[in-house]
Amino acid sequence: MKKNILFILFIIILTAAVSFLTFYKVKKLDEPVKITFWTLQMNDYADYFNKIITRYEAKNPNVKVEWIDVPFSEGEKRTLAAVLTDNPPDLVNLNPDFSAILAQKGVLKEIPEDRLEGFNKEILDTSKFDEKLYIVPWYATSAITIYNKKLLSDAEIILPEKYDDLSGAAKTVKEKTGKYITLIPLTENDTTVKILNKYGLNDPKNIKSKQAVNLFEKFRTMYQEELLPPETITQTHREALEKYMSGEIVMLQAGANFLNMIRDNAPDVFKNTEVSYQMKGSLGQNDFSLMNFVIPLKSKNPDAALDFCLFLTNDENQIELARMTNILATRDNVLENEFYNDDKDLISKARSISAKQLFNLEPVLRQNQNQKEINNLINTAVQRILLNKGKAEDILNQVSKTWQRLITK
Repeated sequence: MKKNILFILFIIILTAAVSFLTFYKVKKLDEPVKITFWTLQMNDYADYFNKIITRYEAKNPNVKVEWIDVPFSEGEKRTLAAVLTDNPPDLVNLNPDFSAILAQKGVLKEIPEDRLEGFNKEILDTSKFDEKLYIVPWYATSAITIYNKKLLSDAEIILPEKYDDLSGAAKTVKEKTGKYITLIPLTENDTTVKILNKYGLNDPKNIKSKQAVNLFEKFRTMYQEELLPPETITQTHREALEKYMSGEIVMLQAGANFLNMIRDNAPDVFKNTEVSYQMKGSLGQNDFSLMNFVIPLKSKNPDAALDFCLFLTNDENQIELARMTNILATRDNVLENEFYNDDKDLISKARSISAKQLFNLEPVLRQNQNQKEINNLINTAVQRILLNKGKAEDILNQVSKTWQRLITK
């Protein structure tokens, strides 16, 4: 009898425990899922983000989104520190270079490619690391040629369309106007790497080829003959823009959004400004720059983070951001919107050209292991070659060896 009573008590206690745990589990499931979302220097568009978050939370009442805007200068440092903790943000806005570094370190979630249907395929192809995707594309820019048609007319030349055409055009411009044809910021980030990709010279084997030696020699000759500004090996696209606005160079490669700065700061130059497609190499493709999102591997809510990210980057929200900022969307449906197919004025024409360029990116420039070190390696080589610090062939042979070591570490 005593055993029966004990058994019944055990069943009652067990049933109560199961009921409590079931209740507790249901309660936990009913609690809101919180995702933390970081952007880089986007606080000027707070109304836009707050509106999107409100709409998303209305459709997903079990999810709460906390938005934090990080200063651009602190983005990489803060992100690296955060992803190494057990409580990182769930969704982070980064550039592809740093995203590739984090993917290499194994601290990012892989993004299933079938979840990215509708995004521009060529952008996705260029964004892969080790044939896998760790990013969701957000917005892009694709440099166009911005040029001063009066200076071009004064020099009595046609606009050079390829880097191979620069030398002859630069000589004529200098002789007839005393100006420079352009300032290419060859040592800024991946500028030279992108130019090399346009010639298929983007690996350790081809960087030491005769074609590569000839290309670098052409730039050295232009630099030594003072057909390129001396700042070519030290300054950035911002200084190139300043030179264009002051009428010191005929053309520059820059995003369509730079036209607003020219219009506002150099109205006389803007009156004589025209736009065309970006300069090409022997392969004929275009380059572009991208901003994207990543999900840290230790995110507490990666599925919710990806769902919110795809909502943020859907057609409706991309075109709304594009209209506010003049950036390029990364989804094909949006790129075909009339907003990107309107030539009613110079800025609209520039935007249209930029958007069309995103459909001609092949062969793409892939991010390699240690890509930042590769960029620095090539930029140092550019400086040495242009400054006559050695034979181009010898310098590029050494670059080839170091590059190979960097991608096989």
